Amino acid sequence: MDAILSVRQVTERLRQAVESRFPYVWVQGEVTNLSRPSSGHVYFSLKEDDCLLNCVWFKRQQKDETFDPLTGEVWEDGPRPSLARVMENGQTLICAGRLTVYGARGQYQMVVELAQTAGLGLWHQEFEALKRKLAAEGLFDQARKRPLPREPRRVAVITAPNGAAIRDFIRISSTRGLGAEIRVYPTPVQGEDAPPRIVDALKRAGDDAWAEVIALIRGGGSVQDLWAFNDERVARAVYRCPIPVLTGIGHEIDHSITDFTADYAAATPSHAAQILWQERSVLEQRIDGLEIALRNASLRRLDTLALRLEHVSRALVLLSPLARLRHQRETLNALTGRLRAALERRIERDFRAVERLSDAMREKNARLESRSAELERLALRLAGAGEARLRRANADVERAQAALPPLGRLVGLAQESALTRLELRLQALDPFEPLRRGYAMACDERGDILRSVAQTSPGRSVSVLLADGRILADVTGVEPSRPDDKNAST
Repeated sequence: MDAILSVRQVTERLRQAVESRFPYVWVQGEVTNLSRPSSGHVYFSLKEDDCLLNCVWFKRQQKDETFDPLTGEVWEDGPRPSLARVMENGQTLICAGRLTVYGARGQYQMVVELAQTAGLGLWHQEFEALKRKLAAEGLFDQARKRPLPREPRRVAVITAPNGAAIRDFIRISSTRGLGAEIRVYPTPVQGEDAPPRIVDALKRAGDDAWAEVIALIRGGGSVQDLWAFNDERVARAVYRCPIPVLTGIGHEIDHSITDFTADYAAATPSHAAQILWQERSVLEQRIDGLEIALRNASLRRLDTLALRLEHVSRALVLLSPLARLRHQRETLNALTGRLRAALERRIERDFRAVERLSDAMREKNARLESRSAELERLALRLAGAGEARLRRANADVERAQAALPPLGRLVGLAQESALTRLELRLQALDPFEPLRRGYAMACDERGDILRSVAQTSPGRSVSVLLADGRILADVTGVEPSRPDDKNAST
């Protein structure tokens, strides 16, 4: 959404738009609402049918006229009073001036600078006729006009050599731009011989082909003084010139046929110099901006090149045989280190396993020794008990023999038979007797006697007890007995 404007801002924008679009106009209409206050200013309106244009003619512009302001013709009967003092309502006037906006009333109005009663002068008629003719031929077409060079270094100036226009032009050019060469083609710019001399100067400047642009300038003056630039010969010479032509003729309100034909028309000779060259402060600021941009671009370029160099260097290092060998050596060293570490871990793990196995075997041996000692103790107890039982039996026999002397021999035989049976029973109860006959007894890690293959498995340790010692072993496999094996054994 646009910003909200104040009434003053709207009025100021309208004023700028109107004044820039209508810097100088000619308007014809019937005078009405005429008023002459004590200030000396004249207020009136120009009317046409149902349209009305408010006008103001300030006192400073109301001068007695010694010549026709439109044609430049000098009146032989002497000065005439300003039309501002004799104009009346209902009179038809042709007024020249600029349009503006009167903010106090919010109205647009015309500030009159010249006025004349209805009816155009001869020169003005010629001006309009030539203007229409050349426009029809296309001399004023914007499409054919060439752009002016920026900051030209060679400028041809066509003007009077001693006039104020050339002095202003050179003065301004010396303070603007980057410096340029100015070649002056001295030419009269008013009078009857001015048009052919201007045409000749334009031809010489074009034939020299030295300048980048031609400046055709002249200071202010009356319509008669500036009439040389309304000459058809000058307009066609400007049109034919191979070099772009910039005009700066008269004041801002002055307009000539040459202005319409030129590639660009400045308001004044000073304005022409301002158009060709910029202020040096602007150029300096632009140079500073270009310098900063160049420095930043250079830094960015250097950064880009440095990054590219780094990438190329890395690629060169990767592609170098020495780098490949160094990389392979590093890889080999890393693999060797990993292998050494793995071997050390494996050895340490095996060593710990051996230590655990040794501890387990020592524990098993301790349990077996404890069980063997207990078996020996039980065997001794059993032997002692057998001997005591035998002693008691012998005592019983002796008592029986003493009681039955005739039966001594029978008792002796019975005693021997009983002793034999007891010895056999004692031998059968001796746990080491089967070992002496070639059998063996297997125990697990805790020293418990194995009675079934289901009590162990591959990888576990066992100890085999023989008559003369123990065998320590690891189970590599378990094979349960099959029914056929049992039958075969039976």
